[in-house]
Amino acid sequence: MVITGLESILNNFPKELKGKRIGILCHASSITRSFEHISDIFYNMKDCKLAALFGPQHGIHGQTQDNMIEWQSQNHPVFHIPLYSLYGTHRKPNPEMLDGIDAFLIDLQDVGARLYTYIWTVKLCMEACTEAGIPVWLLDRPNPISRLSFDGPVLKKEFFTFVGGASIPLCHRMTIGEMALWIKKHYYPTCGLNVICMKNWSRSSLFSDTQLPWVLPSPNIPTVQSALVYPGTVLIEALNLSEGRGTTIPFELFGAPYIDSEKLKKYLKARNIEGCIFRTHDFIPTFHKFTGEHCNGLQIHITDIDRFKPVATALEIFDAIIKTTEPGALKFKLPPYEYEYNLMPFDILSGDSGMRESLLAGNSLKVEKERWAHEIEEFRKEFGRIAIYPE
Repeated sequence: MVITGLESILNNFPKELKGKRIGILCHASSITRSFEHISDIFYNMKDCKLAALFGPQHGIHGQTQDNMIEWQSQNHPVFHIPLYSLYGTHRKPNPEMLDGIDAFLIDLQDVGARLYTYIWTVKLCMEACTEAGIPVWLLDRPNPISRLSFDGPVLKKEFFTFVGGASIPLCHRMTIGEMALWIKKHYYPTCGLNVICMKNWSRSSLFSDTQLPWVLPSPNIPTVQSALVYPGTVLIEALNLSEGRGTTIPFELFGAPYIDSEKLKKYLKARNIEGCIFRTHDFIPTFHKFTGEHCNGLQIHITDIDRFKPVATALEIFDAIIKTTEPGALKFKLPPYEYEYNLMPFDILSGDSGMRESLLAGNSLKVEKERWAHEIEEFRKEFGRIAIYPE
């Protein structure tokens, strides 16, 4: 049975936090295995005082559905303390927000894809707390897709944005605690970071092995199955293609009115892509791209998690769509995207311009994947020096 960082800190409350005024960055998934939310726990604690709450993208209770839907700070209706939005007017806590806080706790459920914004909110909080001299305590949680292989390009520095702020692969296998350690090492070495580690967790485990409840970390990751395909199909956000938002299985479904789904399925089947199969599944999105329109689509079904590579599979899908539709039918969306107004959205999601340029030029997919493999090997060597958990 896996013990999360939240449960660990409750089992052995640090003396450094006793009597302190605590600020907490959390969201809907910040719970114990008995479904108690961290905010309720700390509000009722006698060892410390809950001074303020902070929430990332989608709000503290997952209320905002889509990207770029901001939410605003407010007074907590029950606790009567500040509830600060870090996905609105501010993405980095300002000095006023941190005034009166002695320690900053973070408890967020990540999904194992570099472009998920929560870790970059963590990075901005680490920066703010370093400037203010406030210690940071990060309560670690499982990477729910860590069983998958490293996959995809390593983010290049010139493509750093709010959907990526460190040179790690798209599918990275790290926990949020390990990513925070990486950020401290490379960007904020003087940050007073304390990672409360999990117990009994290994990187090759499945989320079902943890015996922890799944609470959707964001509105369009309803299941672990969604999370497993997400590092690849999330790239569809930067295309004129539906990633299944507006359906009950986003990121598992993809499609568009201009696709011939049967033709595409046969084309993909002939490629013998490892670890998954594709099944025809048309859909009509209730919101987002192609709202109310019939999308010819496919659903990805993972058949072998140890062979499935989400980013490599997405690369195959995009190339197959290009080859089975009219020239120029598949288009790359232009900025803005997630507070970035100059760089191409696909590039900041994938990690650089190489994947997009390779697809447009019709280059060998094998060459593109080999490029990733070389970058990943360099990353893996460095990650090995800070990794907390065993394979």
